[in-house]
Amino acid sequence: QVQLVESGGGLVQPGGSLRLSCAASGSIFSTYAMGWYRQAPGKQRELVATISSGGSTTYVDSVKGRFTISRDNAKNTVYLQMNSLKPEDTAVYYCNLRNIFGIAFGPWGQGTQVSVSS
Repeated sequence: QVQLVESGGGLVQPGGSLRLSCAASGSIFSTYAMGWYRQAPGKQRELVATISSGGSTTYVDSVKGRFTISRDNAKNTVYLQMNSLKPEDTAVYYCNLRNIFGIAFGPWGQGTQVSVSS
């Protein structure tokens, strides 16, 4: 059973940066695409960025040029570098495995809170 543990969130001023980490247990990590998702208060969870097993990346338009997703298969970890943060980036951020249909299929972790405020 895979477990996903997110960390690295916090309170930051607009324009600041944070680096999120997602550590996955189990041996299947390197064979699957991974995604970062976020859920703001009162809103549905949305996909923010993806990275394939081979390292190809995609981003939602609202974070393009500001966020960078990466992975270290040796450490079973996926990262999200977030720069030029905006108040609208405030949310709980989650990671998950993605199957070939682009569907998140792992157990959702507790997420990590990102708050952007002056």
